[in-house]
Formats: sequence, structure tokens, C-alpha cells
Amino acid sequence: MKRHDRKSHLATMLWAALVLLASCAIPATSHAYRWSGAGGKLGYTSPEDLSGTVMVGGQVEFENHSRVHLMPNLSYWKVDRVSDLNPNLDVYYHFKSESETSPYLGGGLGLDHRSSEITDRSTTGLNANVIGGLRIPGGSNHYFVEGRLTAGDNSRVALAGGITFHTH
Repeated sequence: MKRHDRKSHLATMLWAALVLLASCAIPATSHAYRWSGAGGKLGYTSPEDLSGTVMVGGQVEFENHSRVHLMPNLSYWKVDRVSDLNPNLDVYYHFKSESETSPYLGGGLGLDHRSSEITDRSTTGLNANVIGGLRIPGGSNHYFVEGRLTAGDNSRVALAGGITFHTH
């Protein structure tokens, strides 16, 4: 990777981390979102112009006792000597309460950092996410299965399942 590419990549990732931290540090109000859990997911993704592959990810969940949840998350996959790291900030709307199995819809924005071992180049771009899924309560945690469409320079679809461990 060229020095300029490394600096550009580092600057982009630093800005993404700062934006994510700033969004979590907004001053508290009576309707402030609070951290309510964290977890992981495993799934299958089909990137545009590449073979489908396994993806792994993790998420943290913020809520304010409503059906709208903030979900910063990160996913990673690698196939055909191409890897992708994808930090996102998504918003989910759950159609039923926390204690019920509920469908949900969501959307958000993410960065897409793709590296190719073949060309020794990397690119970073902005993506839009559209998400739909089913959330299933399970004691002090919940399980989920979701489909995700990521649109941008490096579009893809994914189907994943996972768990979120709650703090309350």
C-alpha cells in the first residue's frame, strides 16, 4: 500500500471513529439514548462482482425506552483475495415491545473500506443501508435474523443471525 493511501485510509478511519464517538457522547436529555447491550452476528454476504462469503460482525445497542434503537455496528468479510471492513451507524424501528417477538426495519450510513491483495490497493466509500429483520426475546438477551442491502460503490446483500446481550 502506498504511503498516501495509508494516510488517506488512516484519516478516513479516524474521522469515522470520531463521528461515532461524538454521536455517543451527545449531552444527556430526558429522552437520551443509553447503552443497552452488545453482541455479535454471523452471516452470508454476496458482494457485487465477487463470490458470496461468510461475514462476521458486532454491534452495540442504544435505546431510550422507545421502539427506535441506535445500532453502531461493524462487519468484516474476505473472499477472492479482497477484504472489506464496514463500520455503520444504523437506526432500527421495532414494531412491538422489547418483550415480544417483533419484526423491524432500519436504515443508516456506513463506510466501506475494501482492500485487494491482487492490486495492492484499497478504497473507502460511503454506503447507505436498508435493513429488515426479526427480533426474538430470550431472557436477558435477544436473538435476531436480518437481511441487509448495502448500496454504494461496493454494493452487496447479506443475511445474518446473531445475539445481543443486554445490560438490564
